[in-house]
Amino acid sequence: MKSAAPSFLADLLSRLGDGGQYDLICAPSVSELAPNKEKTMMRLILATPLVLAVTPALAETRTITADIWADNWFEMSVNGSEVIEDSVPITTERSFNAETITFTVDLPMTIAIKAMDFKENNSGLEYIGSRRQQMGDGGLIAQFADAETGETVAVTDNNMRCLVVHRAPVDRSCAASTNPVAGEGACAFERAEAPAGWTAPGFDAADWPHATLHSARAVDPKDGYDTVSWSEAARFIWGPDLERDNTILCRVTIN
Repeated sequence: MKSAAPSFLADLLSRLGDGGQYDLICAPSVSELAPNKEKTMMRLILATPLVLAVTPALAETRTITADIWADNWFEMSVNGSEVIEDSVPITTERSFNAETITFTVDLPMTIAIKAMDFKENNSGLEYIGSRRQQMGDGGLIAQFADAETGETVAVTDNNMRCLVVHRAPVDRSCAASTNPVAGEGACAFERAEAPAGWTAPGFDAADWPHATLHSARAVDPKDGYDTVSWSEAARFIWGPDLERDNTILCRVTIN
């Protein structure tokens, strides 16, 4: 029940701060006690502790505008729910574009992005059989701003944790092979399944490595990148190897 607190309790509540709402649960009134009211009341005063039921403050709701550019493809979840997938399929060889989306979310928010570089098969190569046969290279940059104030609330940087789940070829000499066969010799590959629940806020990614930062020169961003006014804090990220790390999972929680 809600009850007005005596002065000493009001002082106590003020010292606890205003981070939540407090329900004061009081002992019964004297009229509700057993016949021997005075002794019973004394026992209650001595034996019954003060109980404060604390209701946590509500999560902060924000409307966020996100800009994402990936070489070549991405999908993004927020707090475990997918909010956007790259509009250009990963099967498109030269898929360079930026995506912008606005969504409403309760903070804290967990951002989880799966990003993939184009490859023709598990060898990790592109343009196979042509004079342009090569390993592709990846790259990801994103920023998240308050849609009302324009305040930047998050960017891709090395605070993110990124796990490489597909790496190929295991040996760079595969790119020069006249008959590159995925899974054989220098063209072998390393692949792992995405961990269950990895996009959820409660997932523990503490053992994942931090994202590797890469320069704009190394990534050489193509179409779409220049259409966005990027925060100076936003950085290109990927796994350690831009060419051989083909699929990465990245996540970060913003408080």
